[in-house]
Amino acid sequence: MAVKIRMTRMGRRHRPFYRINVFDSRSPRDGRIIEKLGHYDPLEKNPEKEIVLNIERVKEWLDKGATPTDAVSNILLRLGIKHKYAEEKKERRAIAKAKARAAGVPFDTADRVVLKKAAEAVKAAAEAEKKAAEDAEKAAAAKAKEDKAAAEKAAADKVAAEKAAAEKKPEEKPKKEPAKETAPVEEKAEETKKEEPVKEEAPAEEKAEKTKKKEPVKDEAPAEEKPEVKEEEKKEEPEAKE
Repeated sequence: MAVKIRMTRMGRRHRPFYRINVFDSRSPRDGRIIEKLGHYDPLEKNPEKEIVLNIERVKEWLDKGATPTDAVSNILLRLGIKHKYAEEKKERRAIAKAKARAAGVPFDTADRVVLKKAAEAVKAAAEAEKKAAEDAEKAAAAKAKEDKAAAEKAAADKVAAEKAAAEKKPEEKPKKEPAKETAPVEEKAEETKKEEPVKEEAPAEEKAEKTKKKEPVKDEAPAEEKPEVKEEEKKEEPEAKE
């Protein structure tokens, strides 16, 4: 016969009270009781009266092979009663937890809370990154707009300054060249005379020699022919007189 140590709920609504009894595993929760071992009052403020158990009888039933439920096992551990079923349960729980984590499934409420916080952290990081990117884009667009406005303003100021300068600046009239004073003719002649170098006249003898050298030497007729020419001239003269 399989024997279990489990609790039976007593008390009214919102005032729970539990009795710890030994049952046959085949009997219902509120079925036939084999032995009463004590009670558990969760609303009791005094810790000594909260759990009342016959520890000697509990150990005897555990030695006989009675299996406590999870709630009863936790109560026994609180009282310092160690048993092999708690250790087996711990090992089974560790194996199941490892399998659940390997599959990525939360094993208990603590795992669910951790996974939920991790998901929220990832979501918050993604939102922060998205917001930072949007802020950077907005800042870049605002800066580009400011630069464009500044450039347009600078160009407008430059055009206005040029226009104002053109309006203030008087129209420049073409400068007339000063009339050159005409010097008298006599002064000009004197200046030209001064500028021309005066050539030194060579002596008369040197000039004669130069002319002799330059003039080609003519072949003189023989002495006999000259008198004939003169006689002819003499003959012609009286005829002219007649």
